[in-house]
Amino acid sequence: MWLLAPILTTPWQLRAHLRLCLERLKSIVPLGPDSNRHTTLSLLMRAKEHIKRLEEGERKAQHTLDHLQREQRHLRRRLEQLGVERTRMDSMGSTISSDKSDSDQG
Repeated sequence: MWLLAPILTTPWQLRAHLRLCLERLKSIVPLGPDSNRHTTLSLLMRAKEHIKRLEEGERKAQHTLDHLQREQRHLRRRLEQLGVERTRMDSMGSTISSDKSDSDQG
């Protein structure tokens, strides 16, 4: 993971690593039109908002997926039911037509 830092022994190394992480965060988080100069705080707040939006989008997508899976199960059951009914109707139709053939010959 790129956020995990190796053991940093000097304050300079720590600041350099923090700067690198913030630059990576800037490349991930949509900053908006006034993105020329951002403070660390504003970047972190935007990152937090971005995460919340992503989580909300994921929640909505999961809800939609669950709904579609339920609908698919319902439609499959209905299709199976219609197939059984069609088979029954086909067999009834062939019985009726064979009954007519028998009566025509008699």
